[in-house]
Amino acid sequence: MLLSLNNVTFEFGARKILDNASWHIYLNERIGLIGPNGTGKSTLLKILIGEYSVSSGQVNRSKTLSIGYFHQDLQSLDTNDSILTVAMGAFDKALAIGAQISQLEIELEKHEDEKKLHKLADLHHDFELAGGYEMEYKSAEVLEGLGFMTKDLSRSFNEFSGGWRMRVLLAKMILQNPDILLLDEPTNHLDLPSIEWIERYLSNYPGTVIIVSHDRYFLDRMVNKIVEISQQTLNHYSGDYGYYEQEKEIRSEMQQREYENQQDFINQQERFIERFKAKASKAKQAQSLVKKLDRLDRIEAPIIETSKLKIRFEVGRQPGKTLTTFEGVSKRYGDIKILDDASAEVNRGDKVALIGANGKGKSTVLRLLSTTEQGEGSITPGHNADISFYAQHQLEALSMDNDIIDELKLCGSGKTEQELRELLGCFLFRGDDIYKKIRILSGGEKARVALAKTILGKGNYLLLDEPTNHLDISSVNMLINALKVYDGTYVVVSHDRYFIQNTANKIWEIEDGKIKQFDGSYGEWEEYKKRREKEAQATKSKNKGQESTSEAPVEKKPEPVVVKAEINEAPKAVSSEFKEKQKEEKRLRTKFAKLEGEIAVLNTEKEKFETMLADPTIYSNKIQFQTTENNYKSVVLKIELLQPEYESLFEQLMQYES
Repeated sequence: MLLSLNNVTFEFGARKILDNASWHIYLNERIGLIGPNGTGKSTLLKILIGEYSVSSGQVNRSKTLSIGYFHQDLQSLDTNDSILTVAMGAFDKALAIGAQISQLEIELEKHEDEKKLHKLADLHHDFELAGGYEMEYKSAEVLEGLGFMTKDLSRSFNEFSGGWRMRVLLAKMILQNPDILLLDEPTNHLDLPSIEWIERYLSNYPGTVIIVSHDRYFLDRMVNKIVEISQQTLNHYSGDYGYYEQEKEIRSEMQQREYENQQDFINQQERFIERFKAKASKAKQAQSLVKKLDRLDRIEAPIIETSKLKIRFEVGRQPGKTLTTFEGVSKRYGDIKILDDASAEVNRGDKVALIGANGKGKSTVLRLLSTTEQGEGSITPGHNADISFYAQHQLEALSMDNDIIDELKLCGSGKTEQELRELLGCFLFRGDDIYKKIRILSGGEKARVALAKTILGKGNYLLLDEPTNHLDISSVNMLINALKVYDGTYVVVSHDRYFIQNTANKIWEIEDGKIKQFDGSYGEWEEYKKRREKEAQATKSKNKGQESTSEAPVEKKPEPVVVKAEINEAPKAVSSEFKEKQKEEKRLRTKFAKLEGEIAVLNTEKEKFETMLADPTIYSNKIQFQTTENNYKSVVLKIELLQPEYESLFEQLMQYES
């Protein structure tokens, strides 16, 4: 066991976060830590690392335990070092040894010393054990997996925005290889390709991983255990998030029945006490029942999940058939091309998910659709298209000195205060919460206020830029349910695959400056992409096989060469030299053909393993994934080793052609 919480109670001021809670964490576990916003998930992570001390109970850690804690507050780091240098900071031991090696080498240049030479050899050995010779390669590999280009690695950390800085720090945390890796919302600021990369990486991670995330797809693929914070205790479930949902429903129904039965029992006893407490013959029995009720371990009613609540996006008026038309639209930022003569159309009833890697221009397309930004070409708004635009910058546009309820009143929706209270209740603002000042709200709470304002806009055309950021899973489910019954049209940018799967009937992807459109759900689009990739790989393999067959060297009879002998020249000697040249060329061609055949076989194997690694189901079987990945790396290495000889032979043969 790596770490344990035994009967832990933790209070934050007057508020109790945990009450007599226990948790045992073992090696190689994959755990999802979940619960509504505000229940204390981040607080619990800080208890695990020892930043917070518990009020009572015990926290036990193994003596050599190392914990890495990735959280959003890390981006306060300020440095002009390159991002590669920042990531390589994970290898602190190797860097310290490297500094000693450099100093010792300087000393040895001035004066040779046998003892120092032995020490230098020892340091080089320690440097190798600490991963010093691999740290630059591994750091670059992880950074590029998280979306950075090779040319970015030398750029200063401070040049990047907050989201990209978080990726650098996530890379550093991963490279440290702690026994327990705590990840608090690791997929925030990551695009879909980067999320898929980190899924592959963590599947093969040797330590224990504890994840706080609202990304259901990510949790289902990553974890095999769920720990839920609910009603100041920790509930444990063996399985992924889908299993947790089913089991949670069963437990909630049982808890509800137990609660109702206990309430019936309590009511009966209280009626008996009230009726007979004044009677001398029953007073003693009544008093005994009072003490019994005082000692009773009360069962709490299960919490109503947010996803069970209902909200509606209201529509003020019906629009025309087409809400936006793009014709030959181009958009650039300096040398960066976003759109190039792109065309697209949003029609009434479309539920569009705009997806793809960061930097492709998804948010830019939303701004073009909203006409808050201009581009070249024709962007035509439709008849009666009433746009409600939700984006992260709108959180900053909230009036910080307003109460929540007053902020909603400013929308001019005409709703009564009671109706506004009911809407805020759907966003988990209950009772006196509605009088909280905007300035004291968390990022997630501000996001919910901004979404509530979007709903009150009564738009028939929603443009939603990452609406699930900072929302917990229950709030995401609530938003999904609201969009399912929404009568209008929307275009949504999101990296939450579960959200997209349950809300979109069309997929847009920006590729090479064009908007590629697919009619269908996200799941159907994924299947389509996989099918296209397999077909492309099969065609590529077939073409390579045909090229290999058609281009296999065939021994040709040498063209007749006429040698004009000068006076005193020896014709026999010239003939002998030519035969030697011909013999050497034949040897090189034979060797080249053999090597080319070997590389063709290896490339076929490489493509086979790439196809296997492109199949998401392989990552559910750790052993199969490791075997396939090792085989793939072995084949790539063999190709790399053969390539220099292949190129050398090719260059030699070209000399014979000239």
